[in-house]
Amino acid sequence: MSNTQITVETTVAAPIEKVWRAYVTPEDIKQWNAASDDWHTTASTVDLREGGTFSSRMEAKDGSLGFDFAGTYTKIVDNRLIEYEFGGRTAKVEFLPGKTGVAVSVTFDSEPTHTIEQQQQGWQAILAKFARHVEAKQSH
Repeated sequence: MSNTQITVETTVAAPIEKVWRAYVTPEDIKQWNAASDDWHTTASTVDLREGGTFSSRMEAKDGSLGFDFAGTYTKIVDNRLIEYEFGGRTAKVEFLPGKTGVAVSVTFDSEPTHTIEQQQQGWQAILAKFARHVEAKQSH
């Protein structure tokens, strides 16, 4: 069975350098990487280079569930592109500066456990939280 590719996107009203940095910095990742308010990322490591690895520990705030979202970077183009492999699946994150901010799109392989809609909603929620995080940092 081939995986369906899902794309989510948002526009972040901030300069590309700030958007990029927030996406790849562990302290930032711990603040934005959650699909809902009852989840959080408790630890994050990033070795941002081709062949480097990353890991984010995602846990339910009540301690009932947790998992490591981890993988290996396969392609990095600073301020433009991150491609990675995770658990036999792939994802591509593209950063495209425009007039109103940076368009960030994430395309990833679906998995069979959850519906396409659930996966799209979860990843979209994380991306929306990422945008709010970066924009809030902008205003300080």
